[in-house]
Amino acid sequence: MFTGARYARSGDVNIAYQVVGEGPIDLVLVLGWVSHLAYVWELPAMAAFLNRLASFSRLILFDKRGCGMSDRVHPLPTMEQRMDDVRAVMDAAGSNKAALLGISEGGVMSALFAATYPERTVGLIIDGSYPSALRRPGYPWGMTEEQHEMMIRRVKDIWGKVMGMERYAPSQVDNPEVARWWATFTQMSASPGDATDLLRMNTTMDIRAILSAIRVPTLIVHARGDKIAPIEAGRYFAQQIPKARLLELDSADHWPYFGDADQVIGEVQEFLTGVRSGPAPETMLATVLCTNVTQAGAHAVWLGDKRWNHLVDRHHAVVRKALARYSGREIEAGEDGVTAVFDGTARAIRCALDVRDELLDLGLRIRAGLHAGECEIHGGRPRGVALQVASAVMAAAQPGEVLVSGTVKDLVVGSGLEFADRGSRGFAGVPGSWSLYAAGPEQPGRVDQPVQAAAPASLSRREREVAQLLSRGLSNREIAGRLYLSERTVDNHVHHILDKLGFDSRVQVATWLARNEHVS
Repeated sequence: MFTGARYARSGDVNIAYQVVGEGPIDLVLVLGWVSHLAYVWELPAMAAFLNRLASFSRLILFDKRGCGMSDRVHPLPTMEQRMDDVRAVMDAAGSNKAALLGISEGGVMSALFAATYPERTVGLIIDGSYPSALRRPGYPWGMTEEQHEMMIRRVKDIWGKVMGMERYAPSQVDNPEVARWWATFTQMSASPGDATDLLRMNTTMDIRAILSAIRVPTLIVHARGDKIAPIEAGRYFAQQIPKARLLELDSADHWPYFGDADQVIGEVQEFLTGVRSGPAPETMLATVLCTNVTQAGAHAVWLGDKRWNHLVDRHHAVVRKALARYSGREIEAGEDGVTAVFDGTARAIRCALDVRDELLDLGLRIRAGLHAGECEIHGGRPRGVALQVASAVMAAAQPGEVLVSGTVKDLVVGSGLEFADRGSRGFAGVPGSWSLYAAGPEQPGRVDQPVQAAAPASLSRREREVAQLLSRGLSNREIAGRLYLSERTVDNHVHHILDKLGFDSRVQVATWLARNEHVS
């Protein structure tokens, strides 16, 4: 975890660093392109990776000059100055000799440091790096000049935006948490202009000529499907560095923090200490929330892709705002709902109730399920029976209902929350019988009330006008323009229409109008 930065002086420049762990060997971690000493800990998988390294070493982290919490400098640093910064950090941390672990671009500088200062280097680990990012004579695996310039131009356009993980971590393309972390991490690490300059400097270096001068024990780690640095780059390192050992990962991730973490850390530990230990089982007590948008498929068909995707975005915005308010963490988000975890059970229930009520303003009714139990943490993400039970509880809920297990109810005694007994039931694949309770107050218009009970007269004239336009597929904004109302007013009308008719979706409103079109 981040406990505050220390600063080493390298000439006139302040270099931020942190020391974690008390192991017998010092390990300096040199991250890639850009970094931020504090925010690097905000991604659970990354934090787990760093803590594992610190379990057998005294881990030394730092921000290179020009990025993160270290001084910004112009012109940008030379490789020689960056190596000076490593020595300054080691001196400040009281480390006479250390192993270096360089990831991505960090492998380039780490290799050069090991060759230049062998007396201060006990070992070298290069992960997902390259001796040259550009294609050169005798080295056909880099980018062409045209590809390089195209990449440089694109950086300013995408900097700080939520980016997919197709190249950095294909295993995480369906994990929005990682993409959002990377977008914020880059923005905090450097400005778009500095990032572009750093990238240009990093990708135009060529250290092939010095590899044979490396005389310290060296481990090369490289994923066979790496799209940033091709596997041929790792093999080149292994061929040119005397006695280097190559570990090829059966993976496409450029970053080693996810599915490859256990294997990589095990190899690094054995390389540095001669022994290997498996990861300590990590568990946490968490309250898991699962939600589902009722009739999501019907909504999608009726609204069409564009308007449905816009509604999904608004749904996610509501949920994420509530998660931030109640200290929840999103695990998964899809078109029909979300899964999140909380370290406080009462907060989780109140979050679910708020989300349920706020989404009704968008014309969406959800069912929600909560269960509290022990979760195993793998790759920074919880998994296990607690998630399975929460999902089963959610499936048992009526639309508009926040249903909780008896375990959840028992954990919030004295909180002031109200519950209604919903009996007991068993879940497929989960042993035992589970007591279920609806957290209240109930949302109006639950679908277990027969829809035939709704009468045409129950809608006001204005609500019927809104319902007629709504049934034609118009969005709330389009209805507002047609009736000269504010969009918020239309949102409220839709809310009241669904409540009065006891419906969960606009689709049901359209069907109801079609059945009652003879009623004036």
